[in-house]
Amino acid sequence: MADEVIAGRYRLLEPLGRGAMSSVWLAHDDELERQVAVKMLAPSADRARFEREARAAAALSHPNICSLYDYGESDGRPYMVLEYLPNGSLEERLRDGPLSDDETLRLATEIAAGLAHAHERGLVHRDLKPANVLFDSEDRAKIADFGIARMGGSGTLTEAGTVLGTASYISPEQASGQPAGPASDVYSFGVILFRMLTGRLPFVSTNAMELVRMHRDDPPPSVGDFRSDAPAGLESLAAAALAKDPADRPADGAAVLRELRGQGGDTTMLLPPAELPGSADATQVLRPVRPPRRRARRLWLVLLVLVLLAGGVAVALIATGSDGATPTTNPLPGLSLPSVPTAGSTRPTTTAATTTQATTTTQATTTPAAPTTTQEVTTAPVTPTSPPTVLPTTTVAVLPTTTAPPAPTTTAPAPPTTTETIPTTTAATTTGP
Repeated sequence: MADEVIAGRYRLLEPLGRGAMSSVWLAHDDELERQVAVKMLAPSADRARFEREARAAAALSHPNICSLYDYGESDGRPYMVLEYLPNGSLEERLRDGPLSDDETLRLATEIAAGLAHAHERGLVHRDLKPANVLFDSEDRAKIADFGIARMGGSGTLTEAGTVLGTASYISPEQASGQPAGPASDVYSFGVILFRMLTGRLPFVSTNAMELVRMHRDDPPPSVGDFRSDAPAGLESLAAAALAKDPADRPADGAAVLRELRGQGGDTTMLLPPAELPGSADATQVLRPVRPPRRRARRLWLVLLVLVLLAGGVAVALIATGSDGATPTTNPLPGLSLPSVPTAGSTRPTTTAATTTQATTTTQATTTPAAPTTTQEVTTAPVTPTSPPTVLPTTTVAVLPTTTAPPAPTTTAPAPPTTTETIPTTTAATTTGP
């Protein structure tokens, strides 16, 4: 049958599975250039059931439910074109034992999300089991095979009292021949969750009818009976889903999904807010530590202020020196007094090395001394010595050529020696003759 073309576009490549009701083939869609799964009804199978499955799948569109692409009939045989899911089934993964807790939580959440979508649209799967949970290329779980699904408001495929479903995953009400509802899918989900956590089924028997009876009558074991370290939330959810009375279970897939998302939602379990270390809030956002900038700014401001102060002091010193340096006559070359030249000759060199403060003090003290010196010298023949009044200006005239060295060292001694030695010298010369 390989290379057969269905409906002029689906080229059959290889068989994926075969059962009493149908066969499934990997096929190539020649029009859309993609791989698909073609499910063909067996010649002796129930056509009504096959059509009902197609209608159920067509009513659903969800990331966790296998998508239906096309439905039709070729050479008198009905067919369905479904999404191709290449990563196997959950049944194949459970053959090696229990799954990790993170993987269990992720898959349980995805299966519950698909169930919630179907239940919201009035569809009950009635045969949920690991073999009907397939994985796409992104390893996302998808519910498939709605062959015995029941649409809300429609009649059942079989008469009342007939047992439908797989014995290992059948709900107590289905085992009793009662109509199945959303809570029946929740029970089958509980059996799958129990197996993902423990690696085994809650009820085991080689006799299918005995299994049906056990699901109907016997209390289910606890996950803790086989595993002491199971997550408490998942363990309690499995116990609730396996309750005998449908009213004691979560009502539907949406209720199961809320329970799972309350435990973490995705692949990781989230701690409740009270368990977060060091905080009572629901969320803590730790911001990256940045280097302090205020200290650097303050340091630059301090340095700038110091520079400005130093500049202001320098300007003030230069301005003061320029104010004190008044133009005067050049120093007289000769002085008749023997003692004055020594004092004058040593002091001008000293004041020339001093600061401007010393020169201003000298002017203030020697200017009034000039008239007193002149009055005393007029009675004596030594009148030519009256020019000592120029001596202070002689020291001042030398100042403009000097730059301002450190002030405090020589300012104090310079003015007193100059002003006091001149009067005493003139007094000695006038009394001699």
